[in-house]
Amino acid sequence: MNALLPSAIVLYRWRLRPGSEARFAAVWSTITKTLRDERGSLGSRLHQGDDGIWYGYAQWPDAEAITRALAQPVDNAAAARMREAVIEDAVIENFVPVRLAPVADYLVPPR
Repeated sequence: MNALLPSAIVLYRWRLRPGSEARFAAVWSTITKTLRDERGSLGSRLHQGDDGIWYGYAQWPDAEAITRALAQPVDNAAAARMREAVIEDAVIENFVPVRLAPVADYLVPPR
């Protein structure tokens, strides 16, 4: 059984253009891998809420780890621009990210 870890979470929110959901989810998957492999994230989740807004969560062990991760420079600027362009093309409205206080998250830690 996996115990839930106390952690800090960054919540991202977007309203997407109709028909762009699959492309956006594919890009989020790439970003998730980068956050995990290069930025120390414990994992992430993406889903569409009942309100039609897409929610992305990225989990770190604590708030300090988030600050360190987001302060790191992007190593591959071309790849970052490509991801941003695809996301910008898919997004109608981008809400300000929210840093949630340390909580017991619903994400299962990686094995």
